[in-house]
Amino acid sequence: MTVFFRSPIHLDIVSDVVCPWCIIGFKQLEKALIETDLTADITWHPFELNPHMEPQGENLREHTAAKYGTTTEGSAKARARITEMGEELGFEFKYADDMRMYNTFMAHQLLHWAATKGLQHELKMELFSAFFTHRLHIGDPNVLASTAGNIGLDLQEALAILEDGRFAEDVRKNQKYWTNRGVSGVPAIIINQKHLVSGAQGVENYVSVLKQVNEELQSIEDGKTAAEESL
Repeated sequence: MTVFFRSPIHLDIVSDVVCPWCIIGFKQLEKALIETDLTADITWHPFELNPHMEPQGENLREHTAAKYGTTTEGSAKARARITEMGEELGFEFKYADDMRMYNTFMAHQLLHWAATKGLQHELKMELFSAFFTHRLHIGDPNVLASTAGNIGLDLQEALAILEDGRFAEDVRKNQKYWTNRGVSGVPAIIINQKHLVSGAQGVENYVSVLKQVNEELQSIEDGKTAAEESL
């Protein structure tokens, strides 16, 4: 199971579970945390790559061609590169020609609920795997509820939450909060509410940022200690 890091560093990660660079970026960050022997408390925040997509979704290759102008050859190369990077980081991408893209608003509602149960991070990882490894329809309430059940959340409660939309407004407010602060693409990683790192930057770059943040924290702590000793 993916390690869930705790304080002193706090990470707010704005992402979508159908974004390959979001899981790649997280896995790079996770490795950087291990290499620097630092721990972090992680909170995931919602972002919809396809907020207006119909419930049935779209063929992924056709979707990227229409949205980004990606050619068939370009798509194949991108998938191969992403798959290789995933293997290096311990995550399995299993792309297929019939793979579909979906809207993720309901998935974000479940993630909001999971946070109240202390299982948000676990559900986030499970949703990444559900989409990229198992190619499941994560816009389907039954699939989402089953995915929640895989990590110990109550399946029937998950279905009820998706049916009545009790957390829909909370998710919308969270989305608006981050877009109002300039987040227009994902992943967006905010470290200690101060340092913004956009995109999958690579392990070395994350290591550099984390060391800088740790030095800042140490400096603050040293300052507090000196102030106390002077009293």
